[in-house]
Amino acid sequence: MNFNIIGYLIYLSITTFIILKVGKICYKNGNIYVADLIPNHADLCQKINQVLLLAYYLLNIGYCAMTLISWQKIISSTQLIEMICIKTAVIIFIISILHYLNILIITKYIQKLIHNNKN
Repeated sequence: MNFNIIGYLIYLSITTFIILKVGKICYKNGNIYVADLIPNHADLCQKINQVLLLAYYLLNIGYCAMTLISWQKIISSTQLIEMICIKTAVIIFIISILHYLNILIITKYIQKLIHNNKN
């Protein structure tokens, strides 16, 4: 039995679900957050949020796919579970860092963006 193939399928299923679910939640709530930061610029808010969602999906799904080549040969079911847990934890950690970086960047630079659009 090839545990690696099973691990890849389980890992990709779990991480794809997490990435899509978190992306949907952040996109929905992000519209409200960005709209509060940039009042009276609904179209700009929507575009910023769409770009953030696209970048989030591309980065995380790409990273998930790239991690498959770094897996060691899995020879037991215990090792399979450990590998899936470790790789999934890394993805969740990356998602949380990206979320906080997005909030930091948006809140830090949004006033500059609004000021430049008015001029």
